[in-house]
Amino acid sequence: MGENKRRMLAGDWFLPDDPELAADSVRRAELCSRYNAPDPPPEPRDAVLRELLGSVGDGVRIRPPFRCDFGYHIRIGAGTFVNFGAVFLDSAPVTVGADVQIGPHAQLLTPTHPLDPELRRAGWERGLPVTLGDNVWLGGGVIVCPGVTIGENTVVGAGSVVVKDLPPGVLAVGNPARVVRVLGPAESGPGRPDPGSAG
Repeated sequence: MGENKRRMLAGDWFLPDDPELAADSVRRAELCSRYNAPDPPPEPRDAVLRELLGSVGDGVRIRPPFRCDFGYHIRIGAGTFVNFGAVFLDSAPVTVGADVQIGPHAQLLTPTHPLDPELRRAGWERGLPVTLGDNVWLGGGVIVCPGVTIGENTVVGAGSVVVKDLPPGVLAVGNPARVVRVLGPAESGPGRPDPGSAG
C-alpha cells in the first residue's frame, strides 16, 4: 500500500492524484456504471452493491443513480433506503445505521481541503467521517458535511445543511441545520394525527 492511501485511511492529509487511488477510482467508476445501468439491469444490482461498498446489511435498497468516491469506506445497515441521486463522497468512513431513510439527491460528504490557498492549490485533501445513527431520516437534498454525526431517530428537513453533530431524537432544519424540537414517541404516522393538522 502506498503512502498516500495509507495517509487517507489514517484520516491524515493526502494527495488524491495518486496512481493507487486513481486505480481505486477507476474500480469505483466501473462498479457505479454497472449499478446505475438502465432498467432492467444486466446483472443483479445487489451483487454489484456488495462488491462496491465496504458493508451492506440485509434489505438495503439504493435507487440509482448512486455516486461515491471509493465505495470501500461505506457501511450501510440493514433495512436502509436511499432514494435517487445520492452522493456519498467517502475519502473517510461513511457509516449509515439500520432502517435509515435518505431522500433524493442527499449528499454525505467526508472530504475537506486546507483553508491555506497554497496548500489547497497543491491538491491536499483530508477526510472526516460521517455517521448516521439507526432510524435517521434525511429529507430530499440534505447535505451532511465532513466530520458530522447524526444521532439515532433524528429527522433532518429537506434542503438542510448539517455542519455540526445532531443529538438523537430531534427534528433539525435549515442552513445551517438547527434543532427545532425534540421528537417524542407519539409523533405522526399511521393511526396518529399529523402535528400540523387540526385532528
